[in-house]
Amino acid sequence: MDSKEVERLENRINDLECQLAFQEDTIEALNNALTQQQQAISRMQEQMKFIAGRLKTFNESHIADQSQETPPPHY
Repeated sequence: MDSKEVERLENRINDLECQLAFQEDTIEALNNALTQQQQAISRMQEQMKFIAGRLKTFNESHIADQSQETPPPHY
């Protein structure tokens, strides 16, 4: 191998190392974003469970019985 071939191969290796570093950076950023999204989804699921539980325990006695309501004056 002559010196130009060695230099060309070194340049290719440097380019590949740069690409690898960039990809590792991108993967780390995507992993962080995914982790944050999963945490947000988990919080929302817990909130939905809480709301669903509250709705199940909501007693209909809080709502007036329609048969006991007097009709509005315009009837």
